[in-house]
Amino acid sequence: MSYKTPGVYVEEISTLPASVAGVETAIPAFVGYTEKADKDGGAEDLHMVPTRITSLIEYREMYGGPEPESFKFTIDDEVEESELVNRNFGIDLEGHTFSKFKLFYSLQLYFANGGGPCYIVSVGTYDGGVVENQNGDGEDGLIGGIQSLEKVDEPTLILFPDAVSLGSAAEYGALVQAALSQCNKLKDRFTIIDRYNDGTTTANFRLSLGMSNLSYGAVYYPDLKTTLNYQVDEDSAVTHNDSEGNNGVFNTNQIKVLKDNDPSVYRSLMAEVRKIFVELPPSGAMAGIYARVDRNRGVWKAPANVSVNSVIAPTIKINDEMQENLNVDPTSGKSINAIRSFTGKGTLVWGARTLAGNDNEWRYVPVRRLFIYVEESVKKATEFVVFEPNTANTWVRVRAMIENFLTGLWRNGALAGATTTDAFFVKVGLGETMSSQDILEGRLIVEIGMAAVRPAEFIILRFMHKLQES
Repeated sequence: MSYKTPGVYVEEISTLPASVAGVETAIPAFVGYTEKADKDGGAEDLHMVPTRITSLIEYREMYGGPEPESFKFTIDDEVEESELVNRNFGIDLEGHTFSKFKLFYSLQLYFANGGGPCYIVSVGTYDGGVVENQNGDGEDGLIGGIQSLEKVDEPTLILFPDAVSLGSAAEYGALVQAALSQCNKLKDRFTIIDRYNDGTTTANFRLSLGMSNLSYGAVYYPDLKTTLNYQVDEDSAVTHNDSEGNNGVFNTNQIKVLKDNDPSVYRSLMAEVRKIFVELPPSGAMAGIYARVDRNRGVWKAPANVSVNSVIAPTIKINDEMQENLNVDPTSGKSINAIRSFTGKGTLVWGARTLAGNDNEWRYVPVRRLFIYVEESVKKATEFVVFEPNTANTWVRVRAMIENFLTGLWRNGALAGATTTDAFFVKVGLGETMSSQDILEGRLIVEIGMAAVRPAEFIILRFMHKLQES
């Protein structure tokens, strides 16, 4: 400061190091098909536009609801001695194909399992009745939706529940590879993957995923039978057979007619709908569990051995022998995490491996996500250093802010070690991480090492006989 006028001048000297603020770790982006995609009554088109929401109410305003199911309702009368003995209400599911579009129900499962803010990418509406990777123009479809996320910084998880309706495992694999590639490129997000199940073998499914960027994704299996119910198409037909096999008084082509004219009959038919439960891929529930565990314990805690809410049971009951081939694959190394049902405990997530299941560095989901968290937090916090003088004063400030951040993580249990020296190191300086040539070329290089805690996946209890000594 240049002093020219006599007087008293106040100068504030900064003595505290800058701080690192931790970024969000569980902001998922749901990529899929919606009923509509607009805002403010159609004033703003949200097609292929990643949009942040915080509740199902917001979703319904902008994206509508699920695709309604057109059921075949039946009413059969049993008559004895000219008096009605019983009236049986039911739904004929023979030949019925449930909707291919799972995003809305998956979002319900996400919020039920502890999810919070998230992003929606609508890649199309239900009108076409088809789930596609990309259309003829290469702009729409699920891969196009994933590509649109590249420009948005906040999402940290990618999932695409509608993709289980793609035509083949090869198509699904191409979608997964696109998501993993983006995660590796940006290094700030992780992919939650459903096990594609069209009758193909597990080996073929693993083959379709390729061998690149496997540490940035995790697969969960099997599908889940939830407590959610389907939405009914009000134009669903009702077949009423009276005691003589003729059309009864409630025979109609639209169930909404009974809603107005015969509410009690309508309620009886709706009660049958509540007996049919939605079966969903597990990615939506897992995104909610990631958010719940991160909030309650931290991103370094494995999202496993936790209950899955709003779920009756997995659609396939997995035992220990079946999980052996899922958890450890010596050929490809691509682990698949099981969701299992245990007596007295309910439905639990029983696996915490990334697709790189044989990789000692990135085998576990919490290890990869902890590094993503630290890398992104430090990256954002050190942006103020760009174009600062590349001198010892700057190096000391950078080292201090990172060490303070990592010390906080160590105290919270994210890093292993009796002391901070055992838990992490931060190196920066001339002759340590940089040469004179690096400084001339404008490079400030910081090296950070962390001893990340790892989950105890196998608990081994050893028992033996002890001989009597007295």
